[in-house]
Amino acid sequence: MNVHEAKTHFSRLIDAAHAGETIVVAKGGRPWARLMPLEQPMPQRQPGVLAGRIPLPPPKALLEPLPEEELAALEQPLP
Repeated sequence: MNVHEAKTHFSRLIDAAHAGETIVVAKGGRPWARLMPLEQPMPQRQPGVLAGRIPLPPPKALLEPLPEEELAALEQPLP
């Protein structure tokens, strides 16, 4: 697509790029620029999203030592 046509249809072109299409713009009959979609940003973490959905033991239970059989299992190599 040449520069003049790209200027005329710019709004349509950015919508197409946003939808995943890559548009090459030519100047003087040679490829000059590329219009393409941006990478999607990584979703932001939101603390507390799962609050109340996953039952957790009380903090005291989390701080207790592990039973001997669980400690021994941690020392075993993975299969």
